Amino acid sequence: MKILFLGDVMGRAGRQAITTHLPRLREDWLLDFVVVNGENATSGMGLSGAHATALLDAGADCVTLGDHAFDQKDMLQFIEQEPRIIRPLNFSKAAPGKGAHVFSAAGKKVLVAQALGQVFMKRPFDDPFSALEAVFRSHPLNGAVDAIVVDFHCEATSEKMAMGHWCDGRASLVVGTHTHVPTADAMVLPKGCAYLTDAGMCGDYNSVIGMHRDEPLRRFITGMPKDRFTPAVGEATLSGIYVETDDKSGAATRIVPVRQGGLLPPSGP
Repeated sequence: MKILFLGDVMGRAGRQAITTHLPRLREDWLLDFVVVNGENATSGMGLSGAHATALLDAGADCVTLGDHAFDQKDMLQFIEQEPRIIRPLNFSKAAPGKGAHVFSAAGKKVLVAQALGQVFMKRPFDDPFSALEAVFRSHPLNGAVDAIVVDFHCEATSEKMAMGHWCDGRASLVVGTHTHVPTADAMVLPKGCAYLTDAGMCGDYNSVIGMHRDEPLRRFITGMPKDRFTPAVGEATLSGIYVETDDKSGAATRIVPVRQGGLLPPSGP
């Protein structure tokens, strides 16, 4: 299978990058399945139902969320109606929606799951390893499903790398999200799991992790807030990872960083 994962969509600039580039990439790269992390797509904080629909209409087969999953209140109802939206497995037990879902694509079954890390995160989330263990047991790779994509949404690079190694042989792709900075460690681990510490963001990189520079700079320099953070609105870079998997085993055979548009140098398969 040919799978594309795109990192955190950041505000209007990020949404425009998705709608501009994704339809072309689906056709040019003959993509079988596309996952987009959309948790910052609405004003940089959460995802509205309308913007979720726009990402899906642009070519995403699944949209994952994160720690800002329900910052936009209409998502509380929307996620119950739209199974293509995935919130973290280890979010509040009272949260609506699901943290994992099996999709049909290109005659194959693809499981997408998301978990939140615990290190340096503001809220005390449940153990992500235990949450994923239950999913792997009920949906084994090369058994119940043909490919497994895990979006690990967390702050610490060490925690992400630990998750990648723990999932090796059990998932086709483990990719980190949340920090909005793409890392340069795309690799296939020894047992066939494609791994990337962070996919980066789909947003304007002439910014501070997607926010207009002025207010973050003021706070770093003076320690005093003045205005709200607002997403940067320049041309965005679409950032993520492309993975090819073996149809028989579900193991990854190829991984390539993706950068399209904006300031970052272009990259793709």
